[in-house]
Amino acid sequence: MTQSNTVTVQILDKEYCIACPADERANLESAARYLDGKMREIRHSGKVIGADRIAVMAALNITHDLLHKQQRLDQEATSTRERVRDLLERVDHALAADPDAQQA
Repeated sequence: MTQSNTVTVQILDKEYCIACPADERANLESAARYLDGKMREIRHSGKVIGADRIAVMAALNITHDLLHKQQRLDQEATSTRERVRDLLERVDHALAADPDAQQA
C-alpha cells in the first residue's frame, strides 16, 4: 500500500496510520476528530480509567446515539408514509364524491 493511501489521525494523544481511499480522507479525519472528542469527554469525567475502557465506552455511546437517531428517522418515515396514505385516501374519497371529476 502506498503512502498516499494512508492517513495519520490522532486519537487520545496517540497516532494511528489508517489505510483509506483518497476520496474518503476527509470523512475519516472527521470521524477521528469526533471519536477523539468523545474519548476526551469520557476521560475528563474521571469515571472511566484506561484507554481501552474509554474506547469501549465511547463506542457504546456513539452506537447508542446512532441507533437512537436511526429509530427516530424510522418513526418519522413511518409517520410520513401514514400521512401520505391518509391524504391519498382523502383525495380518492373527494374524487369519488364529485360527479364532475368522474366525467373528466
